[in-house]
Amino acid sequence: MCFESEKVVMFVNAGGEGSTEANCTMSFMADSFFQGGDAFQTGEHIVESGDHSLIYQSARLGNFCYRFNNMLPGDYYVDLHFVEIINTYGPKRMRVFNVFMQDEKASQLVELHYLDYFVKSILSDFDIFSIVGANKPLQLIDSRVSVKDDGLIIIRFEGVNGSPLVSGICIRRAPKFSALPVKREHLVCKNCAAEIEVTSAQHKVMQMKSTAKYEKKIQELSAQCQRKSDECYQAWMSLTAANEQLEKVRMELDNKLFQTYSLDQTVDKQAENLRNISSKYECDKKFWAVAINNLQEKIKVMKEEHSQLLREAHECADSIPDLNKMVFAVQSLVSQCEDLKVKYNEEHAKRRKLYNLVQEAKGANYSGCTSRNIRVFCRCRPLSKTEVASGHATVVDFDAAKDGELGILTGGSTKKNFKFDRVYTPKDDQVDVFADASPLVISVLDGYNVCIFAYGQTGTGKTFTMEGIEQNRGVNYRTLEELFRVSKERSETFSYDISVSVLEVYNEQIRDLLGASPTSKKQWRLAKTDVQGDRLKEAQNINRSLSALGDVISALATKSSHIPYRNSKLTHLLQDSLGGDSKTLMFVQISPSEHDLSETLSSLNFATRARGVELCPAKKQIDTSELQKLKMMVKELEKKLKEQEQSESTTYQRVFVITLFICFIKIYCLFVPYIIHG
Repeated sequence: MCFESEKVVMFVNAGGEGSTEANCTMSFMADSFFQGGDAFQTGEHIVESGDHSLIYQSARLGNFCYRFNNMLPGDYYVDLHFVEIINTYGPKRMRVFNVFMQDEKASQLVELHYLDYFVKSILSDFDIFSIVGANKPLQLIDSRVSVKDDGLIIIRFEGVNGSPLVSGICIRRAPKFSALPVKREHLVCKNCAAEIEVTSAQHKVMQMKSTAKYEKKIQELSAQCQRKSDECYQAWMSLTAANEQLEKVRMELDNKLFQTYSLDQTVDKQAENLRNISSKYECDKKFWAVAINNLQEKIKVMKEEHSQLLREAHECADSIPDLNKMVFAVQSLVSQCEDLKVKYNEEHAKRRKLYNLVQEAKGANYSGCTSRNIRVFCRCRPLSKTEVASGHATVVDFDAAKDGELGILTGGSTKKNFKFDRVYTPKDDQVDVFADASPLVISVLDGYNVCIFAYGQTGTGKTFTMEGIEQNRGVNYRTLEELFRVSKERSETFSYDISVSVLEVYNEQIRDLLGASPTSKKQWRLAKTDVQGDRLKEAQNINRSLSALGDVISALATKSSHIPYRNSKLTHLLQDSLGGDSKTLMFVQISPSEHDLSETLSSLNFATRARGVELCPAKKQIDTSELQKLKMMVKELEKKLKEQEQSESTTYQRVFVITLFICFIKIYCLFVPYIIHG
């Protein structure tokens, strides 16, 4: 609450400094009227502190008194402000103290030497925490005090249990009382019931005696209460110690329970492991028992076989005189085996010849000529997202694609038809494309030169067809996989040496891509790009190479006496593939967009001319060097065999082994003519 400023004489902030609160314009005096005690300050939040929250942030602690001098004579009210800000968590009776204040008749009592009644007790066995609890203010107001001529007010705080604590002292003027008539007091006699007039001095003496009796009784009760408080405090301390001991025992018990639980889990795990080990031991015991029985049976069988081998060895030793007859018999068997191998090789050669004839027949033109070896496959990519977004239409008709035909819409209802060995629609995948190219792998392993290449404008899918992506490989990767797969299947009969070279023709320069790290160069067509400098030179060389390739195809198609292979590095490299006795497959890549119609027609016309080229029949390339080496080895072994046969110390076992080795060498020689370099 906020008192009226004209009634407040002084408001002391105990333990703190003077200040002014803005909300009620109250000035607080600094703590300078005390004797004894210590100042205490805190930052705790005081609940329900009202308008005087500042004074409860400080306090004076200990046994002390406040002495206010030079007060004007008259009646005053003293307000005391307390708050429990130290023993926040209790318990009760931790702070019990008394508050004493000077009596109205102090000066008279001094003259009568009643020193015990110089002050009066306004608070006895006061406990803040038991009334309001922690961090809440408690106000004791309107304690009336009279100031005489000496102008003195004394307030004393003494501890009963713990140290007193006060936050503020406010002194206000009390209203004046009007003069009352002096009353005479009478006492009634117990014997005669007569009224006896008593003077004020006599009445006061009687009151003093009565007061002394009651104060003595109060002191006795206070002493008894103090003893009870001490007993309660000691009991509370004992209870606290017991609780601490109980908590310690409880924690130890929890630790023991946890250890017991852990031990139980460990025992359970060990028991489970023991059961598993026991079960495994029983299973292993049964398994090894069965294994031992099987081994015993095998040993028994091996002993019988050993005895049989001993008997056969003795029989072989007895048959040594007939060794020559056995050698002649073995040689006769070897001769028969050689005849069978020769017949097998003849049949195998006929089969490969018929297979290659079928492949050549697939590449024949309409006139029925079987000497042409260039086959042309046409593949069209789908429209790109950019082309679809731009509204470009498709100009390719795939109605007769299964028959190797496709039509190109050149304008209006006009359509130009083209015929190829195979036509792939945008729906055909990499597997379908390689299925038609895979027979050429067999031709490679049979000793023929084979060439597969792609032709078309930029962005039609040449790289995708030949290389593909990691998840969907193209012809190059699938051809190599098929090459190694077939060679592995024939590994027991044929031996292959496979070498690979990767070349790049760029600006009429040949680069070995496996020898160094090349710089990637992309090709943008001169007719549809705005290029200068190195790019212009690159485009010009590309066009020159393609033009030279067209000249070679035209010369081959017209059976010209001069084929201009040396006009370009590209045609020079492809000389063995485009002419002579090779097998050649060309993929012509086209775009379905009407935007690329002129380039599509140019590519298809070139592919048509290439398809009309007639070359010589393909021939096998046979390397006979290995065959000659093996024949020399056979002759040397036969010579050594004859020398050993003439020796008297030659045994049957050695002759038999050498004869079998000669048989193996001769059988291997039957397959040597088909060893090729792919």
